[in-house]
Amino acid sequence: MNLIIDFGNTRVKAALFTDRLIELKVYKDGKELLADQLFIARARHAIVASVVTHHAEVVKELSEKMPVMLFSADTPLPVKNGYQSAQTLGSDRLAASIGAWSAYPNQNVLVIDAGTCIKYNFMSAANVYEGGGISPGLQMRLKALHHYTGRLPLVEFDPDFNELTGQTTNASILSGVLNGAIFEIDGTIEAYRRKYADLTILITGGDAPFLAERLKNPIFAQPNLVLTGLNTILKHCCESNPK
Repeated sequence: MNLIIDFGNTRVKAALFTDRLIELKVYKDGKELLADQLFIARARHAIVASVVTHHAEVVKELSEKMPVMLFSADTPLPVKNGYQSAQTLGSDRLAASIGAWSAYPNQNVLVIDAGTCIKYNFMSAANVYEGGGISPGLQMRLKALHHYTGRLPLVEFDPDFNELTGQTTNASILSGVLNGAIFEIDGTIEAYRRKYADLTILITGGDAPFLAERLKNPIFAQPNLVLTGLNTILKHCCESNPK
């Protein structure tokens, strides 16, 4: 059993995998994860990916119980990484793309990860991670309008909002932010479709359910692509170096 841990910007996801996802848990921080000893004890190997800096304690404590891999730019991969600044590439972007590759090998795949940021990641049919784009996520856009203006309020995200023309300031902000993100994603998809006729599109991340049902392009929701990709990487490394 593999323990897969993903430190995101706002929470920590941990999952137990064999060839498939067995159990998924979400923690507020690493300390809460480490307190769940019964969950941890079921694993024999672990991989940790992090886009933040406070994962060291988890890696240290887990290393006393099992072999632990910290995912980095130097980790062996089952695909080619064509990103020019690999040392600055977020682990979640690459892991999500490898998760997509594991399900759709030898295909052009665009992965949209809609969380704190909206991240676009492209895996080519030659099984090469090519890169993509990063833009602010929904919550970040709402907070930025409040933070960088004198009078605009901080508006809460409303998953039921479905208006084009806002008739109050709050509704206008929701219209601009939510519709703007939808139009951005649809436009990005169209640009990739013009370049790659045979394209599979996947969406993942916390805001994926809201966005997927509003996008005009056919798109497949895959909620655990990052974790699946990390498990694929761990299996690849264990098979390449079985000792």
